[in-house]
Amino acid sequence: MGADSARNTDGAPDPANGPEPTAAPPDAHPNPNPNSDTAADPDLDLDPEELERRAREVLDPRAYDYYAAGSGREVSAGEAAAAWRTFRLLPRVLHDVSSLDTALELAGARLSSPVLVAPSALHAMAHRDGETATAAGARAAGTAMVLSSRASREIEQVAAAAGPWWFQVYALRDRDATYRQVERAAAAGASALVLTVDVPYVAAKPRLRAPLPLQQDEATARRHAPGFRDPSFEQDPALAPRDIGLLAERFGLPVFAKGVLRADDARRCVDAGAAGVIVSNHGGRQLDRAVATAHALRPVADAVGGQVPVLVDGGIRDGVDVLTALALGARAVLIGRPVLWALTVGGAPGVAALLERYRRQLAEAMALCGAARLSELTRDLVA
Repeated sequence: MGADSARNTDGAPDPANGPEPTAAPPDAHPNPNPNSDTAADPDLDLDPEELERRAREVLDPRAYDYYAAGSGREVSAGEAAAAWRTFRLLPRVLHDVSSLDTALELAGARLSSPVLVAPSALHAMAHRDGETATAAGARAAGTAMVLSSRASREIEQVAAAAGPWWFQVYALRDRDATYRQVERAAAAGASALVLTVDVPYVAAKPRLRAPLPLQQDEATARRHAPGFRDPSFEQDPALAPRDIGLLAERFGLPVFAKGVLRADDARRCVDAGAAGVIVSNHGGRQLDRAVATAHALRPVADAVGGQVPVLVDGGIRDGVDVLTALALGARAVLIGRPVLWALTVGGAPGVAALLERYRRQLAEAMALCGAARLSELTRDLVA
């Protein structure tokens, strides 16, 4: 969950903090909610805060904390959403907004809106179908999903349920294991790779509790869960800019560098061959007190936005947040934790309904700002 973010909700231990207790299967699924898979509940409140409240009621507390936790004192995690609300807008008037278009082309796919699903780990704790349900929800909404390399369902299963999808990559100590994962993703139809660059080690998260509530038959999830991974499957702290170009050259897919907060780092990534940059602080799960992505976005977009697409995740909770991000220079945004909460309480239809809510709210905000299409969301809209 980045979550959100776009963030990845991995909870692997920092080597400095010793091993993390292993996961153990509970007697029942960690989410006892039946998760309707036919249609979204018409009474489902899709406000992200309400979704989180309802998800917390039905999730095993260990699963909820795994998704929700930030690192350290959770300063970065706690301030992400509020940071977007510090911006004020200067709407235009007397512009024809009788016809609105939220669609865009990104990584070779036509998407209904610039709102994508961020990579996050172990969706099977939220829903029995795990990432396959998330992918189906994104497909129904007409948008793309970024599949975590630490998913609880096999790559090929998720690909069969997905529309356009990208694959998130950790550069592992065992590079052959990295390449085997990416080879499978490329063969299954991933249209882009998202290389996470902000995790040389995984930060400690005091709120996490073990064992994680994984089913005994959740072989894929258990293979990727903290406490079960072979040490060679941990991230490589020697990751360098050259690895971006090597990954792109080896697999022939565009590589987006995720976890960038500085303009100079963004330029290094692009110079090394990145096809795009994702402004992210890993959902507040890495360095606590790292700057909010809302405030890091503009300098990064100024540095490289004219060369490659810039995306952003972290704390984006409504369509006005999306509009603000696009006006500041983002091409698209990624949603992490709210997708997990929607998956928990509404399954695939809940995910689709949440993503459609973001699209509708964006369209309304565009109309009220005098912008009929995404290209008209320019910097002068931000006061």
